Amino acid sequence: MEFVVKSPILGFEHIHKMALEKISKDDETFMQLKSCENDGISFTLVNPYVMRTDYEFEIPSPVKALLDLKGKTNTDPQNSKLVILNIVCVKEPIEESSVNFLAPLLFNFETLTMAQVVLENFKYENFGLSEPISKFFDFSKQ
Repeated sequence: MEFVVKSPILGFEHIHKMALEKISKDDETFMQLKSCENDGISFTLVNPYVMRTDYEFEIPSPVKALLDLKGKTNTDPQNSKLVILNIVCVKEPIEESSVNFLAPLLFNFETLTMAQVVLENFKYENFGLSEPISKFFDFSKQ
């Protein structure tokens, strides 16, 4: 599914359209976000709610306007078409990968628009910029 980028991903301001795809057809935990304009740019994303139940933040008014959102927070029922995903910095072995909870990507599936929000770390002290993925997934069973 293709999305118009309304507020750019930091460092990738030149990207205006991105495609979101499932990595596994049976699982929506991890997704792939690829630039529609440059084949070499892609991101691995993760559904934060698979890892933590406390992931709630206020959506800034300018982003709400850009994405045509009604609710105040990312978990507000008024935002039923909103999907939140976080960028994973993939490393080898996978246990050393990390998740950025302070710069989530917001996808409006109704308008097919997306934006990145940068949260203030002093306001959201429980969310890290680079949290180890091993903190949330047990890789010992593999």
